[in-house]
Amino acid sequence: MKSARDTREILDKLETQYPDADTELHYTTPFELLVATILSAQSTDVGVNSVTPALFKRYPTARALAKAAHADVEPIIHATGFFRAKARSIIGVAQALVERHAGEVPAVMESLVELPGVGRKTANVVLGHALGVPGLPVDRHVLRVANRIGIAEGDDPVLVEKQLTGALPPERWTRTSDTLILHGRRVCRPKPLCDQCVVRDDCDYFRLVVSRGRGRGSAKTAKKVKRPKKAGRASLRTAKNARGSKRVRAPRR
Repeated sequence: MKSARDTREILDKLETQYPDADTELHYTTPFELLVATILSAQSTDVGVNSVTPALFKRYPTARALAKAAHADVEPIIHATGFFRAKARSIIGVAQALVERHAGEVPAVMESLVELPGVGRKTANVVLGHALGVPGLPVDRHVLRVANRIGIAEGDDPVLVEKQLTGALPPERWTRTSDTLILHGRRVCRPKPLCDQCVVRDDCDYFRLVVSRGRGRGSAKTAKKVKRPKKAGRASLRTAKNARGSKRVRAPRR
């Protein structure tokens, strides 16, 4: 794994590729971002953004959503998938906010993760973007990109979060997550577009996997020699007859 100094320098470069990196979920309050992040599970930000305007128009606060009927919420969020489970989650989290925090979203990690349906990643999203508290959300994109580049090591989100936050000052945590997420969506996909990456020369995956693969492909091409065609049966018979024909001697005098 790369040093903290190398990690910061690599992220400096990567941030130039995404100068306006930010969450792509639309929201105006911490409550809206909390709900939108819950809805984003197994869905796209575009899909979530297509349903939240209607949802928040009808249920603008935790108190309003806490009183909602599941049958009324489900059709609104249907396009995000798993709409029944998600309706239970967002109504449940709204009820918990009303009961435990007077309808407000707490700005403390420990309080957020105690809410139903809220994990550490969701809590970090809300803290970092809506509440001004440093947080580094780790999703599948962050895991993939950080491991490939070599600035983190492991598939445990909590461990990777610890590694990244240990290498960076708190004021960079949220921006780093946004940058890695966008890079994972646009360039460092499961099948990466390495030629479009500004940190390709610093990337362990490119050096150890992609470059070697390209090198092997070039070597195979260079070694590929066109073999001569096998002689046909008629040609072989002609050659044998030529070798086996007897020399005619001149008659003795």
